[in-house]
Amino acid sequence: MSFFTGEEGKEILKEESELLKALAHPVRLIIVKGLMVEEGCNVTEMQKCLNIPQSTLSQHLSRLRKADILNSERNGLERNYYVINKKAMDIIKVLVNFEVNK
Repeated sequence: MSFFTGEEGKEILKEESELLKALAHPVRLIIVKGLMVEEGCNVTEMQKCLNIPQSTLSQHLSRLRKADILNSERNGLERNYYVINKKAMDIIKVLVNFEVNK
């Protein structure tokens, strides 16, 4: 099994596992799926949809940003969030069995 050998292969799999870890929470999956459909949402809009405390939502958004799955843009006093990671989008599409036309 040669695909299990070599430092390059191990590093690629380590990166992939970090992406999966970042997505491995139901709320984070919902956030990414929701932003794929309704990109550019802010924290207030997401909080209303998810019905979770703002502090909890901020922690999940922070985790997704650190994993380079989301990015945000400032719009006045708000931050609008966007999914920027194609692999994460592909994973979500498979998991929830839907297609987002981009």
